[in-house]
Amino acid sequence: MDPPETVPVLVVGGSLVGLSTSLFLGRLGIDHLLVEKHPGTSHHPRGRGNNVRTMELFRTAGVERAIREAASVLADNHGILQAASLTGVEQEWLFKEIDPGGKLSRISPSGWCLCSQNDLEPVLLRAARELGGDLRFNTELRSFEQDPDGVTAVLWDRVAQTSRTVRAEYLVAADGPRSPVRERLGIGQSGRGDLFHNVSITFRAKRLADVLGDRRFIACYLTNPQADGALLPVDNAEQWVFHAPWHPERGETLEEFTDERCITHIQTAVGVPEMEIEITGKAPWHAAQRVAERYRDGRVFLAGDSAHEMSPTGAFGSNTGIQDAHNLAWKLAAVLEGWAGPGLLDSYGDERRPVAQATSARAAARSAEHRHPGYAAPAATGRQSDVLAVAMGYRYPKGAVYGTDPAESPVPERFAATGQPGSRAPHLWLLRAGVRLSTLDLFERHPVLLTGPEGEDWHTAAQHAAKRLSVPLDSYRIGNGPELDLAPEPGADFAATYGTGERGAVLVRPDGYVAWRATGPDSDPEATLVEVLTAVLSLD
Repeated sequence: MDPPETVPVLVVGGSLVGLSTSLFLGRLGIDHLLVEKHPGTSHHPRGRGNNVRTMELFRTAGVERAIREAASVLADNHGILQAASLTGVEQEWLFKEIDPGGKLSRISPSGWCLCSQNDLEPVLLRAARELGGDLRFNTELRSFEQDPDGVTAVLWDRVAQTSRTVRAEYLVAADGPRSPVRERLGIGQSGRGDLFHNVSITFRAKRLADVLGDRRFIACYLTNPQADGALLPVDNAEQWVFHAPWHPERGETLEEFTDERCITHIQTAVGVPEMEIEITGKAPWHAAQRVAERYRDGRVFLAGDSAHEMSPTGAFGSNTGIQDAHNLAWKLAAVLEGWAGPGLLDSYGDERRPVAQATSARAAARSAEHRHPGYAAPAATGRQSDVLAVAMGYRYPKGAVYGTDPAESPVPERFAATGQPGSRAPHLWLLRAGVRLSTLDLFERHPVLLTGPEGEDWHTAAQHAAKRLSVPLDSYRIGNGPELDLAPEPGADFAATYGTGERGAVLVRPDGYVAWRATGPDSDPEATLVEVLTAVLSLD
């Protein structure tokens, strides 16, 4: 028998989350193997809303520009419209602009991006392969066993009809909501379960663009009681998607969604009974609220839909999954490279599971608020006030952080970039040798210590602490002066934005989250940094 193939990380699942995991691991120089049972990336336009935080991660990973190029046809689409039909007078914008007033540019170097899954996945695939990632489609995980030192997996090549054994130190299961890995591990789920069901219908209709005129929306909820549903543009010209309610709880089958029924339903919903429509595809999907009871079992980790399911309103599910991948990737890299202890990996579930619980609840509430077709739940009183708090304000009260309040909610009521431990590091524009960059561009491979111009003691202590602990710690002094590393752009105030004061310091993790903060000088800064790094990186 041939010896098993060996690899540090085996990623199971090649959709958005699996591909993102591969990209992030590749950026960190971690060898890995990704397997996906399907022959290629998705052909169906779904999972299209990429929020600001996700685009920040893709910016750091070097693919933001390519994603925006892939998404250029929908660059001018904004807002969600609700209407009895496209031809009637009963129309209301639930929101018309994703970023009214352009305020996002003040808090992020990136912005929201409408890029469908079938356009986004090929970008991630190309980038992951360019980084040397081994990504194999038509390859299925048949079984796996784990022991204290790793995971032994049996893979099945669906084309060659052959199997092979792979030995990995860690396995990441990004294998979807019906995750065979999660089920094999016996990990249960909590939450409200299924919320509603839809059939996603792709179709061509050249006249529909004329009916819409200059209306450019992300989605339009059509509320005709005889034919409700959600209309989504693919190219604003002739390709479209329609989400039709499906009720399996009433015995309704997928076979009942014939082409003729779908055409009539769409014609009635949009208010143009004679419109010529060509059905090009159908795919069922389920809106649910479920979160895995744990995200780790030994050397196996759950990510994306295998760890959580969310209602699609707000696109929180795919974004949360991509952010799972980013959180896990740097921790795997740190442990595999030896500058963090194995206990760091426990913080993955400590941090990401509470975020998923809070976010999934917000997603379900937003579906009720928007009266998503097929969802009959009553909306709570009033509209959600700050979706940005969910998208990029989530925080980690517990985990690989130091000096946090463990009683804090993982998702605040309002978004605020404060620089407090456990939160996303705030964005500031800086200059380095005349080159403009964001503070967020500093965070990817190693922990980073930032100080103001009077933080020389912290800067020197960081160098000594990093050497004592064999931790690759980068350190930058921010201020105006030739002796400093980075200069803030006019109007930017590092000390005020990060809450360090003029003589404090802040430690930021590779994923751009604040691990610890000092608001002033310290009598023994080296000892303090050794204590903080030891705790955050589980070096005991």
